[in-house]
Amino acid sequence: MKPLPPGSTIGIVGGGQLGRMSAMAAARLGYRCHILTDDALSPAAQVASSITLGDYNDLAALEEFSERCDVIAFEFENIDAEGLELLRAHRPVRPSPEILRIGQDRIAEKTFLNQTDIATAPWREVNSLAELAAAVAELGLPAVLKTTRLGYDGKGQALLRGVDDLESAFLDLSPKPLILEGFIDFACEISVIVARNPAGQIAVFDAVQNRHKDHILDLTLAPAPIDPLIAVRAQTYARNLAEALGLEGLLALELFVDRDGQVLANEMAPRPHNSGHWTIDACIVSQFEMHIRAVAGLPLPPATRHSDAVMKNLVGPEDLALWPEILATPGLIPHHYGKAEARPGRKMGHVTVLFPYGALPGDFGINDALGALATTDGSLS
Repeated sequence: MKPLPPGSTIGIVGGGQLGRMSAMAAARLGYRCHILTDDALSPAAQVASSITLGDYNDLAALEEFSERCDVIAFEFENIDAEGLELLRAHRPVRPSPEILRIGQDRIAEKTFLNQTDIATAPWREVNSLAELAAAVAELGLPAVLKTTRLGYDGKGQALLRGVDDLESAFLDLSPKPLILEGFIDFACEISVIVARNPAGQIAVFDAVQNRHKDHILDLTLAPAPIDPLIAVRAQTYARNLAEALGLEGLLALELFVDRDGQVLANEMAPRPHNSGHWTIDACIVSQFEMHIRAVAGLPLPPATRHSDAVMKNLVGPEDLALWPEILATPGLIPHHYGKAEARPGRKMGHVTVLFPYGALPGDFGINDALGALATTDGSLS
C-alpha cells in the first residue's frame, strides 16, 4: 500500500488513554484522528479532531464511523471482532480482526504461541469440574484458573492452592470454557513491544521489566535488568510472533522469566500497551508514533532508546493526590489522562524518570527521584 498522506484520518475504536496518546502522536505526523467512543468526554475524545458517539457494537455507529476514516485501528481488546469485520468491509483495519480474535481468547492465544514455537506455561482447557480435576492432576498445584476472555488487571482468575479450591473457583468464573495454567516460579515479568507495517518492516523495542501492585502494573523499568541473552530471546519471540500473525500495527508480548532463565510467553495485546509508556520520553520514536506509522503504512525507524527510564502508573485517588507534588518535583515527567473521576483501581496518568543510557540497573537515586511514588518494597535497584 502507499503510505497515507498527511491530512488523512485515522479512526480509533475506543476513547481511553491509549487512544488519547495515539491521537497526539498522529497529530505530530500530520494526521487527524476520529474516535469511536461511548463517552464524549473520554480521554481520546478530548484531543481528537472529531468523534462518533455510540456503542462499540452499534451497527449504525460503526457505519457512520467507518465513512469518516481512511484506516482504522483500536485501542483496547474488549470489543466485538464482528464489529471490526463490518468496519473492514469499508476501510482497512489494523491490526486485523483475526489477530484480535486470537488475542481475545486465551486458548486460541496459547495454541497460536505454541504453534509458533514460543514457549508458555503448561496449560489445559477446562469445560467441566471433572476436566479441572484431571488438569490439576496433570499440572499440579498451585495453579491458576482463568476465564478465556475479558480478564485483565487480575480480574477473571483464581489461584488454586489446594483441591478444596477447585469447585468454588470453577463455579465463580465464567463464561466457560476456562483455562488452567501451571504455576510458574518466576523471577520477574517482562514485556516487549513490536511494530510491523504492511510492507513487512519490523521494529522491536527493548525488553522491560514490569512490577505490579494489586494486580495492576505499578512500575516499568527500561531496559529490564536481566541477562542480555534473555532480553534478546524475548525480542526474538516478539519478532517471530509479529511475522507469524502477519501483524499490521503494534503488539505487546508479556512474558515471564523463571528462576532458571527460561522465557515463557504469558499473553499478547495487539495495541499500544501500558508497559510501553516509557517510550514517549526515553525513545526517539515512541510506541504510539510507531503504532501510527505502522497503521498508516509509513516507514518504521529503529526503536532506539536514548535514555534509561522508570515509569510509574498513577492509579486511583491516592496516586492522583500526589499530582501537585509531581509537578513540583524536578526530574519527574508527568502525563495526565484527563479523566474526571479518580476511582480506586483506575489508571489516571503516569510519571516517568529518565536516567543516562546504560544507567539501569544501579543506584541512581531512583527512590529519591520518585519520592512518595517509591514502591512498597522501597527498592528499585
